[in-house]
Amino acid sequence: MAWIHDLAMLSDGLATPAIDIRSLRVDYGDFVAVHDLNLQVPRGEVFGMVGPNGAGKTSTFKVVTTLMQPTYGTVILEGHDIGEDLEQARRFIGYMPDLAPVPGDLKVWEFLDFHAAAHGIHDPVDRRKRVAECLAEVAMAPERDKWCKELSRGQTQRVVLAKTLLHRPQVIVLDEPASGLDPLARRDLRLTLRRIAQQGATILISSHILSELSEMCTSICLMNQGRLLATGTVDEVSKQLGKRTRELVAHFIGNAQEAFDWLKQQDGVEQARLFGDQVQLDFSGGQEEQANLLQGVVEQGYRVRALEEKGSNIEDILVSVAESNRGATHLLEEVNS
Repeated sequence: MAWIHDLAMLSDGLATPAIDIRSLRVDYGDFVAVHDLNLQVPRGEVFGMVGPNGAGKTSTFKVVTTLMQPTYGTVILEGHDIGEDLEQARRFIGYMPDLAPVPGDLKVWEFLDFHAAAHGIHDPVDRRKRVAECLAEVAMAPERDKWCKELSRGQTQRVVLAKTLLHRPQVIVLDEPASGLDPLARRDLRLTLRRIAQQGATILISSHILSELSEMCTSICLMNQGRLLATGTVDEVSKQLGKRTRELVAHFIGNAQEAFDWLKQQDGVEQARLFGDQVQLDFSGGQEEQANLLQGVVEQGYRVRALEEKGSNIEDILVSVAESNRGATHLLEEVNS
């Protein structure tokens, strides 16, 4: 199933981002929720928006989904300025809010059939086909005849996702889509989103389940107090924020205690931790120094079976931002005292 019908249009505009946010500002009275945000999301990305509470994520989502007008700034979706061509831009958007309401007195297929008609799929045969496709996409086909009030929280989330996909949106905005899903359902969601992105859609996602974002997203942006701090892959964002160390894990055969005692004294090793046959290192050296460290381990006669570098994760990044927030707050309190 091709997600985007006009492949010629797609090939002509590969360099054009699916989501182009320029100088976006959102004020609530005297409070500035989003400060002059500039962000471009390429087509086919599963793009995570990350940040602590009050970072400006929800306000950005509301503007992108045309639910709120910004104080100023421009949002262009698939080449359509939402300020100048609102109705056309809305055709490209699929929005799944957190805890979206579902009427309990409708069956699952009736709920989706109603929304398919609202999206302009007027032929009943076409609607039935599209409803069946979307239920299969989210693994809810066996529940098509259930009353919506009989659905679990996770099943309701999947039905709402199916509703979001009915009109084949090219920009899909998901706010906490994994909320209420069990681990198996979250895995299925992950696979579904990847499949949709591979078919040409662009997905903008926010979630408090940080491990899920790390696994779902091809790229992320980090926001804090309404400002964009960094964007890129998780590792690229970590480097942009100035993280000095990388975590290395060495796996040894036999007693690792002697290797641990030697490693914690080497240049570039900021901290070392011993767990059975594993030694975890916070390492500040570059690739050349890492190679020298491994060579030294072998020359010392320690039997190492693997040395791996653990990538940064979103939780580490958020913790560092939260700590910097606390430091800034304490500094402000000292200045004002």
